[in-house]
Amino acid sequence: MAEAFLGIVISAMATGLGAIPVLFLNNVSPRLKSLLLGYASGIMVAATTFSLIPESLKSSNIWVLSIGMLLGTFVLNYIHSKTEDLDTSDFKFLSGVDRKTLVIITAITLHNLPEGLSVGVSYGTGVDNLGAIIAFAIGLQNAPEGFLVGLYLIHQKMSKMKAFMIATFTGAVEIITAAIGYFLAAEVAGLVPYGLSFAAGAMLFVIYKELIPESQEDHQVKFPTYSFILGLISMLYLTIHFG
Repeated sequence: MAEAFLGIVISAMATGLGAIPVLFLNNVSPRLKSLLLGYASGIMVAATTFSLIPESLKSSNIWVLSIGMLLGTFVLNYIHSKTEDLDTSDFKFLSGVDRKTLVIITAITLHNLPEGLSVGVSYGTGVDNLGAIIAFAIGLQNAPEGFLVGLYLIHQKMSKMKAFMIATFTGAVEIITAAIGYFLAAEVAGLVPYGLSFAAGAMLFVIYKELIPESQEDHQVKFPTYSFILGLISMLYLTIHFG
């Protein structure tokens, strides 16, 4: 149990680890932001396409995957529509954060819940090394997500430490669902494929609707495009060699 707890916490806290660079960023120029968003988008597309979707299909079928992805897309689209006129000044901790950043924070937090469940169930099954492998794979995905959240928040002139804390929180929620998955592995294992496909749909919505368009806002399309491809290759390399 100690090994499972350690793996769960490390996997969840990888989001905070990925957010550490924001503590050292000062001014993020529009061009640098475009390059970073392109790179993060590539990483997340690779993580979704070569990790979340295959893992869901491995223990289910195309129908489960389709339902989960469409549900994830629908939920994020609903959140997006409901936050268009939201005044974040009503929320002290998120005061000054624009709608786009709020949607991304919400999406990544929701996206992490089923990932935590999959880590917990993997440890709870008792299959040798399965939990460690899944925890490592999820941790690899969490790091760039933490950096992305932190990047958006400091671009909103939020303090570096506050941005780091919020980014870390978006991953820390995995600990809760991982604990549920671990102790109720037999009962909730069937939900994992739905959860992973939901996470895939949610993340693809954010990539398509927010990240890629914003990476090209300054009309410098060429370099963010190369950055996107480099991000995809980077994550694909890590997935093949470590996932």
